[in-house]
Amino acid sequence: MSFITIVGIAFGLAMDAFAVSIASSAALRDVSARQMFRLSFHFGFFQFMMPVVGWLAGLSVARWIEAYDHWAAFGLLAFIGGRMIYGAFGKNDKFHTTGDPTRGVTLVMLSVATSIDALAVGLSFAMLKVSAWYPSLIIGVVAAGMTLIGMNIGGRLGARFGKRMELIGGLVLIGIGVKILVEHL
Repeated sequence: MSFITIVGIAFGLAMDAFAVSIASSAALRDVSARQMFRLSFHFGFFQFMMPVVGWLAGLSVARWIEAYDHWAAFGLLAFIGGRMIYGAFGKNDKFHTTGDPTRGVTLVMLSVATSIDALAVGLSFAMLKVSAWYPSLIIGVVAAGMTLIGMNIGGRLGARFGKRMELIGGLVLIGIGVKILVEHL
């Protein structure tokens, strides 16, 4: 597999992470270096590991995973997007549930949701009898870089437009989930 092909795959896989990072950082408004590191590291790490996991799983479990991966990604993104929309309209901070998307369970759910397609790519590596280590490394680095770029863009939008960006960010996450679902049905 050529380097150009691997980079093309990496950028294709990184687009969901890029869009989610824009939405997440727009909701945060003031994005710190620590938040940028956490989100880009996790998105890059999950984008690196999922093709390896898919490659190791090989053909034996492909048919079971393929039947549900798009539903899992849709459910995770719709849940987090719904929380962001709720938070944008929430008047009482006690019920404001979005918090920091670069921490805890939300971070893990976003990382999994944006990297499920990479699992399928790993399965295709197994079918093509291609080692997944080198392509996975490039995929992870590109995803981390695109996440950093997305967070810079989203942070500026959030600082300028405030709560409206949290609403838009939630709608974007739900839209990405719907896109993933429609593409796989």
